[in-house]
Amino acid sequence: MNVVDLQDKAAELPDAWSSLLLGRVGGAGVKVLRMDGRPMAPESHDTAEALLVMDGVLRLTVHGGEVEVHAGEMYLVEAGVEHAVRPGSRGTLVIVEHGSAAG
Repeated sequence: MNVVDLQDKAAELPDAWSSLLLGRVGGAGVKVLRMDGRPMAPESHDTAEALLVMDGVLRLTVHGGEVEVHAGEMYLVEAGVEHAVRPGSRGTLVIVEHGSAAG
């Protein structure tokens, strides 16, 4: 698989917030998912992750503050940093994460 229509892949997923691993680059996994407006519980990871919004908006709580990531923007979450998705996050999200978290 070389050319991937990320929005089509996200739309084909049976459930929002259920990611699909598209492939690996070096030790990093590249995933796509569909955001549907629901919030997600706080989480943290052993490794950093990049959150790239393809369309829509990702609303996060990070370090007690609110962050909005819009289409065409990316947010880097450092390893060990707790982050939560706030209500109203909608669209297509690509996640790039390293190592075992990428499985």
